[in-house]
Amino acid sequence: MSGLYEQIQESAAYIRQRWPHTPAAAIVLGTGLGSLAADIVAEAVLPYEQIPHFPRSTAPSHKGQLVCGTLAGRPILAMEGRFHYYEGYSLQQITFPVRVFKALGASALLLTNAAGGLNPRFRKGDLMLIEDHINLMGDNPLIGPNDERLGERFPDMSQAYDLSLRQRLQQLALDERIPLQGGVFVALAGPSLETPAEYRFLRAIGADAVGMSTVPEVIVAVHARLPAAALSVITDMCLPDALTPVSLPEILQVAQQAEAPLRRLITRLVATLPAAASSPPSAPAFPPSSSAASPA
Repeated sequence: MSGLYEQIQESAAYIRQRWPHTPAAAIVLGTGLGSLAADIVAEAVLPYEQIPHFPRSTAPSHKGQLVCGTLAGRPILAMEGRFHYYEGYSLQQITFPVRVFKALGASALLLTNAAGGLNPRFRKGDLMLIEDHINLMGDNPLIGPNDERLGERFPDMSQAYDLSLRQRLQQLALDERIPLQGGVFVALAGPSLETPAEYRFLRAIGADAVGMSTVPEVIVAVHARLPAAALSVITDMCLPDALTPVSLPEILQVAQQAEAPLRRLITRLVATLPAAASSPPSAPAFPPSSSAASPA
């Protein structure tokens, strides 16, 4: 992680030069869920390859650009496409944008993804509010030297998904009459999908949905003290005794069909966030942090 702090500042400075506002929230749009960007009043659209130190998005349906503008009257940043471990990036690279959002003064991180349903009560097209997660990616974005300017060495994960944001999403779903499941998300490295035996294992350890993203970003958000919430669209059912082959076009189709309620929910949530200041913070927006003792 040598030089990470300086790289974050360079990326943040580039974005500030082109969009001089403090985001109330940063939104990460997952596979097949990019059309929410159409609801944003865009003031700047920055391709990832132009932002210093940003990786390039290579996953299908991920446009690979940062949309800067307003949604529900709030200044926001939205990633049209994220980065994945299976693309060959390190977890530090994948989570780099989260660090930049914190440096720009974002007060919340909202993530979406397409996921396979493990809970037999779920159906294709359901929305699931992630209440907790299991990291089975075999890696952690915080491995390596810790920079105390970015966060403490051993961040507590007992409430990785911000309780206030989750409660607001649940209430908004009731208000909008949007069915909203809740559950545990398990992340694997991918890109291959899981075998029937693996699905049985994942269900047995308490997972309700499975995917290849989100968990690294949330770990870094907790490390940076950036409140995070995440929603999954259940695009296929992973029931080992009734398993059928699934294709990417089918996943994208289901994700697109579920986008309308997802867009309403996120837009309503953004409207509840405090209006951010019109100008970005003059100093890096990282909280002071003291060294923690090594756990036994």
